[in-house]
Amino acid sequence: MRFTFEERAKLADAANGVPLGTYIKAVLFQKDLKKVRRRGTHPVADHRELARVLSALGSSRLSNNVNQLAKAVHTGSLPVNPDTESELRSACADIAAMRSMLIVALGLESEGP
Repeated sequence: MRFTFEERAKLADAANGVPLGTYIKAVLFQKDLKKVRRRGTHPVADHRELARVLSALGSSRLSNNVNQLAKAVHTGSLPVNPDTESELRSACADIAAMRSMLIVALGLESEGP
């Protein structure tokens, strides 16, 4: 079946998250609709914040650097000095900031600091 944009929008609104085919069959054949559990159709609360964090992740070499750190730890070649400790703390702070931005962008509540 073909619908105009307005007709399709009305159907989608009436279907309330149920797939349109299922909704149309239920209405046409007067069947009961099973309650469908779906995630929200718009789970992102703040698209700009999400774009910022994804941009930060994309432009960083975070995963590569963490992998190199893990390799150095496993081989015993990671020197522990004030510079290394400072850089690790900075990386942890960056990761925590990205986590916070993702929590805000997705509209979730933080469970702690």
